[in-house]
Amino acid sequence: MIKDPRITRFRKMLAQATNYEQWKAAALELDFLEGNAEWKEDFASDLYHYELIYDRLSNLKQYRQQNDFERLKRALREGLHHDLGNMGNPALYTRSRVGTKHLIEEYITQVCESLDYLCDHPVPGFPVYDKLQFFRDTLTSYGRPTLLLSGGASLGMFHFGVIKALWEKGLLPQVIAGSSIGAIIAGILGVHTDAEIPEMLVPESHNLKAWKWRGLLSAMRGTGLMDQDTLRRCLRENIGDYTFEEAYQRTGRSINISVSPVQAHQKARLLCGYTSPYLLVWSAALASAAVPGIFPPVTLMKKDLNGNSLPYMPRLKFVDGSVVSDLPIERLMHLYDVNFTIVSQTNPHVVPFLTDRGQDEKLSLTNLPSHLLKSEVQFHGQGVFDYLRKRVRPEILRQLSGQMYTIMAQRYSGDVTIAPNYSLRHFRRMLANPSPEYVREMILEGERATWPKISMIRSHARISKTLERCVRRLKQQNRRAAELKLVSGDTPARP
Repeated sequence: MIKDPRITRFRKMLAQATNYEQWKAAALELDFLEGNAEWKEDFASDLYHYELIYDRLSNLKQYRQQNDFERLKRALREGLHHDLGNMGNPALYTRSRVGTKHLIEEYITQVCESLDYLCDHPVPGFPVYDKLQFFRDTLTSYGRPTLLLSGGASLGMFHFGVIKALWEKGLLPQVIAGSSIGAIIAGILGVHTDAEIPEMLVPESHNLKAWKWRGLLSAMRGTGLMDQDTLRRCLRENIGDYTFEEAYQRTGRSINISVSPVQAHQKARLLCGYTSPYLLVWSAALASAAVPGIFPPVTLMKKDLNGNSLPYMPRLKFVDGSVVSDLPIERLMHLYDVNFTIVSQTNPHVVPFLTDRGQDEKLSLTNLPSHLLKSEVQFHGQGVFDYLRKRVRPEILRQLSGQMYTIMAQRYSGDVTIAPNYSLRHFRRMLANPSPEYVREMILEGERATWPKISMIRSHARISKTLERCVRRLKQQNRRAAELKLVSGDTPARP
């Protein structure tokens, strides 16, 4: 079979794209040439319950056309479920580079338009306060997405590219979590408003001097290979002296930072506005980045009533969040009703073992040996370190074995996992201060890795984002209504 030369040309354009519009244009051409456009138009498939989606879509259209607000409201409230009819099946997003079945896209569009319609139009017997409660309840039951940023030292500059790609498409989640370098970037993002994100993505706007070697003698004394004061100055300059509560009030983003315990009888903690509202974000990021042996453990800092900084639980110290909880998915589900996880994974010991969800049907027998090898290494590694952490002496070896066990036993992927393709050049820069050119290079790598995932992320996140926007608009309407009521109540009626 003769290969169409246009396919080679568009694949080259795809690999060399410098923005999403270029990438999408090439991807759409490839979808057409490879027959994926017809696949998207044919809504029938055994990959999802297309009859259910079709019926739901027809009902929503009918209720809107008839202005039947009550039935529309009930249909949205009781029938809006995450992954309805398995329309989030990863296999639906691997056949085509852009988009999926048109039926799914039309259904999601209809849901979002119906939500906006209910939110913005006067509905008899449905005042603003009741609307606000309706949308809050619907958001709670439906859930929301979250973005989790892993560790990975300077390789974590990749996260900025993921953030940029999601933000440009209006898909950046409100809930952001991070550990180690991911905690630093989550902290930076969490104190910047949407209007400030373009400047945040300019490398020259940041202090990039985070690493300063102190040497092996310093590490042997327990003060780490790197100078922690240098990292502290870097974080305070890039994040500022915001608490978790102040950061949320400023940007509306919920920052979540993982830290790991040092002493016995401690548990890993997720620091955020719910659990530690007065804690300084830079302090949490410093602790989460304190890789054992490279940086010493950290005492967290908080603000008191007068705005002064002082130690938070001074008897306790914390280290790198990746050690115990690189991706605190379960905790986020409890705190924020998270139903969909986007993971930007840059840990060098994890990325080689990742496999893309939804690709199982493309696996061949030639991949079986490497798949088995990865599985065996992980399985036996967990067994060895689990045994050692329970039985080995002295104590330092037991603690080290425990840390290795938790590292190997953790989950490192999400519903969508975005990861770089590493080469030797990446590892050479891993423990070096990133230059602006390197940051720009990693941002572009992050964008290119994210663009193929946009369609799946949009299908999962678009309804949640619409609900969040509706809640914000209704809060403003409710506040204005309360202010007007107060003013009218204070003003004496004219005769």
